[in-house]
Amino acid sequence: MARIKTIGILTSGGDAPGMNACIRAVTRTAIFNGMKVYGIYRGYEGLIKGEVEELTTESVSNTIQRGGTILRTARCKAFLTPEGRQEGYETLKRFGIDALIVVGGNGSLHGAQEFAAEHDIPIIGLPGTIDNDLYGTDFTIGYDTALNTIVECVDKIRDTATSHERIFFIEVMGRDAGFLAQNSAIASGAEAAIIPEDQTDVDQLAQFISHGIRKSKSSSIVLVSEARKNGVGGAMYYADRVRNEYPQYDVRVTILGHLQRGGRPSAFDRILASRMGYASIEALMEGQRNIMIGVSNDEIVYVPISRAVKKDKPIDKELISVLTVLST
Repeated sequence: MARIKTIGILTSGGDAPGMNACIRAVTRTAIFNGMKVYGIYRGYEGLIKGEVEELTTESVSNTIQRGGTILRTARCKAFLTPEGRQEGYETLKRFGIDALIVVGGNGSLHGAQEFAAEHDIPIIGLPGTIDNDLYGTDFTIGYDTALNTIVECVDKIRDTATSHERIFFIEVMGRDAGFLAQNSAIASGAEAAIIPEDQTDVDQLAQFISHGIRKSKSSSIVLVSEARKNGVGGAMYYADRVRNEYPQYDVRVTILGHLQRGGRPSAFDRILASRMGYASIEALMEGQRNIMIGVSNDEIVYVPISRAVKKDKPIDKELISVLTVLST
């Protein structure tokens, strides 16, 4: 494969704390190895429209501690079409970009996979999502920071729950993956977590009421993954059920929403993003293409993008048992 001289980097989909640390690592590692770096603004939308600017070492100074993404991000319907992807490829050719690095979640990497299948350009994916739901990596960039944000909020809500003897249903992100809800429930000492991976024949709400409330607890915290695409689930759904089925309990709902995505990245996320950004350039110099950089057992691994986006990442079922036992 011809030596890569110029790379492009974009952030796509939902922002995640640590994306800037990742951009910084990619930029500085590429420049250190004699490459030119172009930042592509607003994800695939900017790729199609040609919103491209060269990045220097100074461009990424004083960014490692910042949340969000300095390259901005956007959803792009046009990139879902072959015509849109062709326009994006023309932008890469116009700027002489030899390889593309995409920082984002499942949808972003799925777009990268389709782009790579249609056009001859090496693509490296970096897992940037607070949901921690990409297969092949123990952690995704932004997950640790979001988890700590949730725990801090739950700690404060518990003061009110205890004072007023209420049940609080706290909704967190993760429509299709319960990593945030399950682990924040354990870390905050919550009484239960209702997550999509635990959809069994057992009514999770009834189980919580019988195990959590009826053991002389005057207040409770329940972490709930956000409602699924069909509208079923979410904190409001379960709170309404309690009001109808168990009217003796005082119920409140808190939806944390986009609060979970913001804020300074944790030390863990800064280090993870830096390692992954560095590894992406190393991978390109090794001749790798169409892979996602992951971390497994604290070692950098290469995962085919096709596997990362197609295979479901299982949650450790032992975590469900841990919470059940410790909340009784």
